[in-house]
Amino acid sequence: MNLSELKKGQSGKVLSVSASPQLRRRLFDMGLLVGETIKVEGVAPLGDPFEISVKNYRLTLRKNEVEGISVEEVR
Repeated sequence: MNLSELKKGQSGKVLSVSASPQLRRRLFDMGLLVGETIKVEGVAPLGDPFEISVKNYRLTLRKNEVEGISVEEVR
């Protein structure tokens, strides 16, 4: 599943990141690495943007950015 399918309060483990080279590098620099556990902290009413927590900080991403991030749900 991709990150955009997770609901508020759900967590997931990053399996892969597919994006343009510039966006991919930016996401990696912000700590969104394969194997990291992330948690969806909030989603705007229309589904864009997403607020996630990764490595003890919060990150806000657009829906088109999170759709390229494959995750495995962690319970």
